[in-house]
Amino acid sequence: MGKEFKLFEKIVSTIIDVVLAILVLVVLVVMVEAVYTIVRHVIPLESISELSILIEEVATLFILLEIILMLMRYVKEGHHIPVRYLILISITAILRELLLAHGSGVETLFLSMAILVLVLVLFVLEKVKAFHSAADDGDTFD
Repeated sequence: MGKEFKLFEKIVSTIIDVVLAILVLVVLVVMVEAVYTIVRHVIPLESISELSILIEEVATLFILLEIILMLMRYVKEGHHIPVRYLILISITAILRELLLAHGSGVETLFLSMAILVLVLVLFVLEKVKAFHSAADDGDTFD
C-alpha cells in the first residue's frame, strides 16, 4: 500500500507541476500584453488619462511578476508557499489599489491600515521565526 500511495503522490505532484507551468505561461502572456500596453502609451503620452493607464499597467506588471516568483518558489520549495510571499503580494495589491483608486479619505485610511496590519503580521512572523531558531539553537548545548 505504501508503494501505491507514493506512485499516486508522484502522479499528483507531476500534474500540479504541469498545471503550474501552464499558469506561468499564461501569466507571462499577460505580462507581455501589459508591456505592449505600456510601450503603446509611453510613446505618445498625450494626456493624464494615458498616464493613469501607464501607472496601472506598471503596477499590474509588478503584481504579475510577484506571482511568477511565488509560483517558481512554490515548485523549488517542494510545493510549499511561505506565508511571507502571500503577505507581500497582498501588500503590493493594496498599494496598487491605493495608488489607482483615488477614493475617499476613509477608503484611503482603511487601505493604509490594512497595509499596516500586514506589515505587523510580517514583523510578528519574523520574530516568531527568530524565537524558534534561537530555541532550536539553545537545545544543542553539550
